[in-house]
Amino acid sequence: MKQAVLKVHKKDNVLVALRNLTKGDQVAYDGNSYVLVDDVPAKHKFVTNLLQPGDEVIMYGVLVGKAVSAIPVGARITTENVKHAAEPYDYRHIDFQWHAPDVSKFKNRTFNGYHREDGSVGTANYWLFIPTVFCENRNLDVIKEALHNELGYAVADRYKQFASLLKEAIANDQSIDDLSVLDLQPQHSKKRFFENVDGIKFLNHQGGCGGIRQDAAVLGKLLAAYANHPNVGGITVLSLGCQNLQVNDFLNDLKIQNKDFNKPLYIFEQQQSVSEEQLISDAIKKTFEGLKQINQLKRAPATLDKLCLGVKCGGSDGFSGISANPSVGYCSDLLVGLGGKVLLAEFPELCGVEQELVDRTVSEPLARKFMHLMKSYEASVTAVGSGFHMNPSPGNIKDGLITDAMKSAGAARKGGTSPVVDVLDYTEKATKPGLSLVCTPGNDVEATTGKAASGATLILFTTGLGTPTGNPICPVIKVSTNSQLTKRMNDIIDIDCGPVVDGEKTIEQMGEEILEYCIKAASGEIIPKAVQLNQDDFIPWKRGVSL
Repeated sequence: MKQAVLKVHKKDNVLVALRNLTKGDQVAYDGNSYVLVDDVPAKHKFVTNLLQPGDEVIMYGVLVGKAVSAIPVGARITTENVKHAAEPYDYRHIDFQWHAPDVSKFKNRTFNGYHREDGSVGTANYWLFIPTVFCENRNLDVIKEALHNELGYAVADRYKQFASLLKEAIANDQSIDDLSVLDLQPQHSKKRFFENVDGIKFLNHQGGCGGIRQDAAVLGKLLAAYANHPNVGGITVLSLGCQNLQVNDFLNDLKIQNKDFNKPLYIFEQQQSVSEEQLISDAIKKTFEGLKQINQLKRAPATLDKLCLGVKCGGSDGFSGISANPSVGYCSDLLVGLGGKVLLAEFPELCGVEQELVDRTVSEPLARKFMHLMKSYEASVTAVGSGFHMNPSPGNIKDGLITDAMKSAGAARKGGTSPVVDVLDYTEKATKPGLSLVCTPGNDVEATTGKAASGATLILFTTGLGTPTGNPICPVIKVSTNSQLTKRMNDIIDIDCGPVVDGEKTIEQMGEEILEYCIKAASGEIIPKAVQLNQDDFIPWKRGVSL
């Protein structure tokens, strides 16, 4: 039988249940024995010593909460008996020393990517449609419907066939109870007309006008970052004309991103067009010219230091910080050791581990930039009656993540253990090899949107509960914390870290497997499930109103 409990850090005063435990069970660990006074479901925690009100709860070696009532030995911690608490943080002159992992196994490895003229290498080659304002969303939808099916980028859709069967049954006064989409044979998509173009993507959004000017300005920077992304080969921009985010603002932001930008870029403004039909037909026709051009580019070998890996967790559970996140963290350390870039974001989910990250930051100015961004963000959230302590979702809490600091301490493990070489505000581009902190919300789509803007060419997304999040231009790889989820939601999960929980694999072994998967995904040899399903989620962040 596998081990029943786990202590994550030697300083911890809680143990994690690795399987369902029952009140009255006697649990042995590290020479000590505990009698449970509560049922403790898998992923939840119980205390190893008596806690009085105000006493600290320690997990991952850091403060994650304080008792609000007496908690006897063997009692499960809950939102009723423990509340969020985190240590204060400040800059300290710490001489941080990093012990890099052995990367000899990957030293001479390459991936096949798309080489851009600025020296970056993409893991995909997409054509991108950008609206400068929400008024153009419908026109993008019309263009998408015209191009996706015709050029072979649509997801094979059994649901249309299913709807047809239901319609036929209703028309013939037949029962629909026994009809199921699962009984239908998958339909095959058309072969791609442009073989070296991995997709045509559309950045529909709700901004560009009507809000505050600052939101339009941030949106311009975000869209420019996407246009300049290594995974993007060319861009079509649709503008209305009178919106806050003017085309010239977007072009100026693009020049800031890359003064030598020279990808195919076509701009159409509806208020200068003869008609909507003319606008759409001209945009489609010109885009075909661009598609023909970027189709000439083929994948070629690139060293692994050209990879930029975003790490993210969503739908987290009590195993996230034990299996998937530290495994991804080891993969992150391997990539940093190879000279690549890693992006750790979700600032509300760094609450409680700020001091460790500050101590790992390579310079005082960068450390203070991180502290300023964290404190400014938290202040803006507090000003509207919320707080970082309200970050855990009902699903997180149900599966054992009782406080934000507990969730954060596990979430931060995705970034590994390497020095923090840079701190980036939202939309700022990663330029330095190593681990960078990127200011984004914890919200799944807003965070992945921000990581891609900072240059992530692959995103590793860990989940314990299951979430279908993807990104239009950056392949998102789903990493499950437990094997039960992998079996239940196999249509969205790419990698299973359940063997770590079951004691069948070490974190180091799992991390190496994850990097192997990333190399294949970066080369187009494996297509992650989110990409297969066209899960092209894109939500720009409106500062201060999202966790």
